[in-house]
Amino acid sequence: MADTIEGQADSKQVGVLVVTHGTFGAALLDAGQMIVGPQPAVESVSVVVSRGVDEILADLKAALARLEHGLGVLVLTDLFGGTPTTLSLSLRKLGNIEVVAGVNLPMLLKVLQGRQAPLAELAAQAKAAGQQGIVVPGEMLRKKS
Repeated sequence: MADTIEGQADSKQVGVLVVTHGTFGAALLDAGQMIVGPQPAVESVSVVVSRGVDEILADLKAALARLEHGLGVLVLTDLFGGTPTTLSLSLRKLGNIEVVAGVNLPMLLKVLQGRQAPLAELAAQAKAAGQQGIVVPGEMLRKKS
């Protein structure tokens, strides 16, 4: 469930929580950390059918508490309107939390490299990076011809 470097929480960084259907979030964090290196204060929570909503909510609350070190927590979810996003949004009242839906690897890399930014600014950067990361290479190649 959690992908955290123990004892390395940095009070000067936004915490990052990736909440997805299945283990997609854990795999995405693994890929991101393979590229930028190990990261403190990052975790994933998997939403799977074998777990009840109350259990998932408890995991989300515990992760948010571990990841909050003064600058807030950015929650990246996979699908707007899906259970991971809905459950994450229900917890916004608990603290300084921002949710961005539609996580992809370019978005995650931007977030992992810019965690000193204010939470709202980091969320906007995440959205932009995620959108810019969606490319149809064939379209680009056809335009060059």
